[in-house]
Amino acid sequence: MSRLNSVIRRLQAQRDCLNASAVMIQDLDGLVLEIGLGNGRTFDHLREIMPDREIYVFDRQINAHPKCIPDDDHLFLGDIFETLPKAVEQFNGRVALVHSDVGTGDEDLNAKIASFIGKTLPPALMRGAIVASDQKIDVPGTIAEPLPEGVPQDRYFFRRYQG
Repeated sequence: MSRLNSVIRRLQAQRDCLNASAVMIQDLDGLVLEIGLGNGRTFDHLREIMPDREIYVFDRQINAHPKCIPDDDHLFLGDIFETLPKAVEQFNGRVALVHSDVGTGDEDLNAKIASFIGKTLPPALMRGAIVASDQKIDVPGTIAEPLPEGVPQDRYFFRRYQG
């Protein structure tokens, strides 16, 4: 498969998973965490499909399109190992969706970040919350959920918090 086709498949899977996540949490009254702003595409899509939800974004630095940058009150800027614990304390039990897209290309670093996110998140999650991610993240208290039709296994991951 060409790199172009691989990117297209990845982006289609990401869009399909974000859309499915919005439906999965439609009955939950909670906020959204977007871990990894990147260029802002998924943040922008989340704003479009969930216009009434507060969305808080995490990243080391801003590299996004200017129209895809959250306001300062909804941005946690800095190292995830420092910013996520603060947010978990702040949002205790109020998070309905976490979308994590922090793949770095370094498998060891990806595993370290995924492990940290998984261990850190549970106190922030409300019962029924969804964790959608590009990396496998083991979150205590969650069960795997099926991916949307057409999304290949291991392209994305869904977990539902049982509380």
